[in-house]
Amino acid sequence: MNRGKSSDETLIEMNRTAWSGGEENNGFHSGSDKETLQLEDAESTLSVESECTSAVSVCSSHSSVNVCEQCEREQTEPQQHLTSFKGVDKQQQSKDSVYFRDGVRRIDFVLSYIEDKDGERKQDRRKEFEANLQKAGLELETEDKSESEDGKTYFLKIHVPWEVLATYADVLKIKVPFKTNDIVEKKEVPMSWLCTPYRLPEHVMQPEPDYFTATFDKSKIDFFLIEDKDTFFPPSTRNRIVYYILSRCPYSKDDKDKKGIKRLLNNGTYTAAFPLHDSRYWTRSRDANCESERYALYKYWARFSRFYKEQPLNLIRKYYGEKIGIYFAWLGFYTEMLSYAAVVGLFCFIYGLVSFDENVWSKEICNETIGGQIIMCPLCDKKCGYWKLNTTCSSSWQSYLFDNTATVFFAIFMGIWVTLFLEFWKRRQARLEYEWDLVDMEEEQQQMQLRPEYETKCTHRRLNRVTQELEWVLEQSPADKAGRFILCWATVVLWISLIIASIVGVIAYRLAVFAAFASIMKDSPTNKMDLIGNLITPQFATSVTASCINFVIIMILNFLYERVAIRITDMEVPKTHVEYENKLTVKMFLFQFVNYYSSCFYVAFFKGKFVGYPGDYSYMFGKWRNEECEPGGCLIELTTQLVIVMVGKQVWGNIQEALVPWLCNWWVSRSARKHPESLYSRWEQDHDLQGFSQLGLFYEYLEMVIQFGFITLFVASFPLAPLLALMNNILEVRVDAWKFTTQFRRPVAAKAHSIGAWDEILNMIAVFSVVTNAFIVSFTSDMIPRLVYKYVYYEVNEGMMEGYINNSLSFFNISQFKPENSPEDSENPDWFFSSNITTCRYRDYRYPPGHEKQYVHNMQFWHILAARLAFIIIMEHVVFVVKFFVAWLIPDVPSEVKARIKRERYLIQEYLHNYELEKLKIQLSQNGSNIEQCTCPTTAAAPVKLEVLSDCLT
Repeated sequence: MNRGKSSDETLIEMNRTAWSGGEENNGFHSGSDKETLQLEDAESTLSVESECTSAVSVCSSHSSVNVCEQCEREQTEPQQHLTSFKGVDKQQQSKDSVYFRDGVRRIDFVLSYIEDKDGERKQDRRKEFEANLQKAGLELETEDKSESEDGKTYFLKIHVPWEVLATYADVLKIKVPFKTNDIVEKKEVPMSWLCTPYRLPEHVMQPEPDYFTATFDKSKIDFFLIEDKDTFFPPSTRNRIVYYILSRCPYSKDDKDKKGIKRLLNNGTYTAAFPLHDSRYWTRSRDANCESERYALYKYWARFSRFYKEQPLNLIRKYYGEKIGIYFAWLGFYTEMLSYAAVVGLFCFIYGLVSFDENVWSKEICNETIGGQIIMCPLCDKKCGYWKLNTTCSSSWQSYLFDNTATVFFAIFMGIWVTLFLEFWKRRQARLEYEWDLVDMEEEQQQMQLRPEYETKCTHRRLNRVTQELEWVLEQSPADKAGRFILCWATVVLWISLIIASIVGVIAYRLAVFAAFASIMKDSPTNKMDLIGNLITPQFATSVTASCINFVIIMILNFLYERVAIRITDMEVPKTHVEYENKLTVKMFLFQFVNYYSSCFYVAFFKGKFVGYPGDYSYMFGKWRNEECEPGGCLIELTTQLVIVMVGKQVWGNIQEALVPWLCNWWVSRSARKHPESLYSRWEQDHDLQGFSQLGLFYEYLEMVIQFGFITLFVASFPLAPLLALMNNILEVRVDAWKFTTQFRRPVAAKAHSIGAWDEILNMIAVFSVVTNAFIVSFTSDMIPRLVYKYVYYEVNEGMMEGYINNSLSFFNISQFKPENSPEDSENPDWFFSSNITTCRYRDYRYPPGHEKQYVHNMQFWHILAARLAFIIIMEHVVFVVKFFVAWLIPDVPSEVKARIKRERYLIQEYLHNYELEKLKIQLSQNGSNIEQCTCPTTAAAPVKLEVLSDCLT
C-alpha cells in the first residue's frame, strides 16, 4: 500500500448543504454557517468523531453552529475545535490541488451542474440527492459558478471520511495489507542485464511494497497495517466506494425507484460525475500532498518515445484500478507474443522472395511461347473477350509470395502459436490475480456488483442456497422471460441477416461491374504504362473497389448495431455488471464476426468454386455469372481483401481513438487556455476532458479481438498479417495510454479478475482458425493440386513443375458457346481474328471436347479432391493433438503462485487466531481488574449511524 502523506488530523464537516425558500446557497453555508471540527489527538478520533457526526446528522439542514455533547460536558468553547471557512482565501489555495479548501480533506469525486430553465425540478432533485449523500456520511463542498471559468457551472466536491470508507470497505470485501510479504523472491534470471534498456525505474514499476492481504473487517481495525488512515485506502479505492454510493443514492422522496447518479446524468440534473486526476500530465502538482501519479504515467508510459519500454502495470492498476490494469496487461502480452509470430511470418515471406526462381508455373505463365500461346475463355458474358494467359503474369508472381511451401508450415505454426498464447496468458493472468488481490474475487464480488438498474426493479427477496442469505431478485414470469429472449435474439438474427444481405449486394456488385471494367479497361491508357499496366486488370479493379465498398458498409452497420445491441441488452436487465458485459460481448462479437469476416469467407471458400464450365455456367439469381478465380488462384484476392479490411479498420480506429478526443478537448478548452494557469482549477481541467464511458474498455477489447481473428483465421493467405498487427499494437498501446492519461477524465476504478467473456471468444477463434486455415491451404491455395501433379502426374524424375499450367487448364470448343455466353466481336482483341482459334482454356479438371465423357470431371479432379480432404484431416488432427498436449503440459497457475496463495491463506488463519486469542486475554485481564478504564459516561459515545444505500448488503 502507498503510505503517501502523513496526517494526524481528521476533519468532520459540521453542517450540510442548506436549501431555504428556493434561494440559491451554492451548496454550502457561508461564513459562520460552514465550520469544521479538527481533532488533534489521533487516538481519540474515532470516539469523538462518532459523537460529533451523530450530533451533526440531527441538525444537518440548520444554519447554526452545532456543539457536540462532549464539548458541552467538558464546558469548552466550540472555537477550540472549529475553524471558519470565512477566513479561507481561495486565491491562496493551489488551483491544482485535489483537496477541499481546508487543504486536509481529499476530493474523492466531483459532480457538476448548470442551472437552466428546468432549474426548480432539478434543484429539488439535487437537494434530496445531496441530503441523502450526507446521511450516508459523505462530506460536500460546492464551488460557486462565479468561481468557474465559464461563469455558469457549479462544482460539487465530495469527500469520503474514514468511517464511511471503513464501512464500505467491509461491505465490498476490499483486501488490505496485514503483513509484509516474507517469501523470498527468486534469484535474478541469467542474462537479465540484456533487458536493462527495456526496464523502467523501480519506483515506477513497484509503487507499493509487497504485502500479504486479507479482506477488510471493520471490527478488527487493529489487525491490519494501518499507519495513516488518510492514505490507507488509495484514491482509486476511494473513488470506487464513492461511486458505489452515488449509484444507489435516491433523489426522490416519493419514488424509491428514482435513484443513482446515472439517471441524474441522463435527465440533466448533473452534467458530469468524475474522480479527479491527481495532477497535470505534463508536470508535477504544486501541492506536495498530491501523488502526481498521472505525471509519472505520462512520463514513463504514455509517450510514444517509450514504445520499447515495459509497461508500469502496478502503477496503472493503482491509478486506474484492476479492470483497466488487466486490459493493458493483456494488450502488452498479446503484443509481445505477436512479435514471435511476426518474425516467423516475415521469414515465410522472405522465403517466397528468395525462392522466386523455383516458381516454374509463373515462368510458364509469363513465357511468350507458353503462356502467350494459351487462349483463355471469356471471364464474363458478352462484354469480355478472349485473352492470353500471360496477361496474368504479375498477379501470378504476387500470388507465389504467399502461396508457397512455407504457407503450410506457417498455418501449422499459427495453430500452435495461438495455443501457446492462450496458455501463457492464463499463467500471466493467474500471477496478476494473486499480485493484485483478485484471487476468489468473483465469488465475493458477484453479489456486491449488482447493477443499480437491476436493483430498482427488484420487488422480492429469495434465499440464496449458497450464502444462505436473503437477496433481491427480479420476479419474471416464464412468458416474460421467453418474450424478452425471443425479441432479443430475433433482433440479433435480423441484423445479421442485414449484414449477409449487404454482402450479397457487394457480390452482385462484383459480378455486375466486372464486365463493365473489362470493357472500359480494354483500351485504357494505363495498360501501356510500364510499372502498373500489368497490375491494373479488371479483376484487380473489381476486387479493390468491392473491398472498399464493403469496408464502408461494415463501418456504417457497425455504428448502427452498437446502439441496437446496447438497447436490447438493457432490455434484458442483467443482474450484475459482469453479466451485462458478457451478454453485450456475445451479441456484439457475433455481429462483428459476420460483419468483418463474411467478405473474406466469400473470397476464401466460395469465389471460383461454383462457376460451372463454359458450356454450362452457374448464375447468381439467374442473372449474374459467378466469378472465376484467376489462373494464379483466389489466394491473392483473399490477401487483398484481408489487407484492405484489416489495415483500414486499424487506421480508422486509431484516428477515432486519438484524433477525435483531442479535437473535442481542444475545442472545449479553447477559452480556458487564454486564462492564467493559476485560475484553471483541477476540477475544471478534468471537466473539460472527454468522459470515459462504462463500455469504453469493451470497445478496446473488441477492436483487438477482431484483429486477433484476422491474424489467425486467414493467416495462411497473408503471413505478414502478424507483422502488421504488431506494428499497429505497438502504436495502440501508447495511443491508449496517451488517451487515458491526457484526453479522458479519470475513470472510476473497478475490479476485474480476468478479461471476462473475451477469454472464451479467443479460445473459440483459436479452434476455428485451425479449420479455416486448413481449408484455405486445401481449397483456396494451389498447394494441393501442385503436390498431386508433382508426385502423381509429373513424368520427369527431376521433380520440377514443368507443364503444371497446361495440365491444370481444360479445353472447350469455341463453337459450342451459347449465344448468351459468346463475346461480342467488338470485345475480342485483334489477334483473335488473325489466327484460326478453335478452342479456349479454363481453370478446371475436365475431359476435353470429343471425349466420350467430354466436360465431365476427370480422375485427376477426384485425386486432388481426395488429397484436399486428406490434408484437412491430417492438419487438423496434428495441430489439435499438439494444442491439447501443450495445454495439458503447461499448468494454468504457476507453482510459485500456488505456493504464495496457500501461504497467504495459512497466514490469515494463523494471524486471525492469534489476534482473537490476544483480544480474549486482554478482555479477561480487564474483567479481573477494578480499574476505571473510561472517564466518559458510556452513554455519551453514540455509534455513527450510516445509511447503507443498498438493501442487498445488509
